[in-house]
Amino acid sequence: MPIVNIQVTREGTSPKRKSVTAKEKAKLIAGVSQLLLDVLGKPLDSTFVVIEEVALENWGWGGLPVPEYRRQRAGKKRSVK
Repeated sequence: MPIVNIQVTREGTSPKRKSVTAKEKAKLIAGVSQLLLDVLGKPLDSTFVVIEEVALENWGWGGLPVPEYRRQRAGKKRSVK
């Protein structure tokens, strides 16, 4: 019985978009389940997929909270010119 955990950021891709839609979540579940069937032969009815949306303030990158990491990275890109 495979259990797949998918974590996606809740920050959205535009100011109006705040989270992954139900339709997108359904596509992720179907796609991951199909992949496990195709690659490992795991039946769809024995595959569990958990999708968790993570708020921006609850994750880090490079040892920093993500907003700070992005600020530092943006500053380095500007100074490279």
